[in-house]
This record gives sequence, C-alpha cells and structure tokens, in this order.
Amino acid sequence: MSAHAAMPAKRPIGEILFALLFVSVGAAGLLTAGSIPIPPSETGIGPRAFPYIVCGLLVIVGTGIVVQVLRGKVGQAEEGEDLDVTAKTDWVALAKLVGFVVLHIFLIEPAGWPVAAAVLFSGAAWSLEAKPLWKAIIISVVLALVLQYVFGGLLGISLPPGPLLEGVPFFHG
Repeated sequence: MSAHAAMPAKRPIGEILFALLFVSVGAAGLLTAGSIPIPPSETGIGPRAFPYIVCGLLVIVGTGIVVQVLRGKVGQAEEGEDLDVTAKTDWVALAKLVGFVVLHIFLIEPAGWPVAAAVLFSGAAWSLEAKPLWKAIIISVVLALVLQYVFGGLLGISLPPGPLLEGVPFFHG
C-alpha cells in the first residue's frame, strides 16, 4: 500500500462550494434566459445571446474547477505580506455579504437602483470591516449615483432610478 493511498486527501470544501455556486448561477441563467422577450423587429443575434454565452461559460468553468479540485489540483495560496495563508474562511462576513446581495435584489424595484446599490456597497464595506465606515458610506452613495448616471443617463440602460430620483431626467435610461 502506497503512502499516498494511506492518507485520505482533504478536499477543499470552500473551493468546491465556490465552483458549484458558479455552476448554479450559470444553470439558473441558462434556464431563465429563454424568457427574455425578443422584439418582433429583431433580426440579429438578439438579447438572449449574451446571457446564454455568459451563463454557459459559468457552467463550463465551474464544472472544470470542480473536476480539477476533485482531482487534487488546487490553486496555491498567494504569499503576500498582508495575506495570512493560515486564516480560515470568515463565514459570518460571507453570510453578511450574501445577505446584502439578496437585499440589493429586493430593493431595486421599490427603492431604485442607486439606493439598492448604495446599500449593497455600504453593506459590503461594513461586512469587510472598512474603517472609517462613514467614508465608505459616502463613497458608496457617490459611486451608486455615478453608475446610475453613466448607465441610465449616458448609455440609456434602463436602471430604475427609484422615487428619490424620479424627477431627475439625467438619471433615466
């Protein structure tokens, strides 16, 4: 019996779960992309092509990562001066981040994209212990408004401005 067979290989569960998250998001996107309405005047590729491509790649890459991790090929921890390679996953911070992403999704319609984005950005800063928090909140609000202006105002992409910015024309897509 070889020494390699005697020791059970420890599977990095975090890497597998992260890769499975990619697969899950990609699969959900592939299943729902078909519901994107196609205008009757559309003669080209259409609005479903990009989501199909991105979600398909998520499934392929996520599956490939799972296979590689199960084969024992894992990425090496980066050795930087500010990186603790022995640190464990901070599940509380991760749960907070997931919670703020979910809250962002539910806030977009009633509050508008800028408010939802500012809450998401501020929540991420708080979850990752940004200091001082008040600066992170100000930056979050400014960033959300800049993104709303660029995407909604300049590029014409429909991001709901919400009740606070409803009367401001340059924030509309």
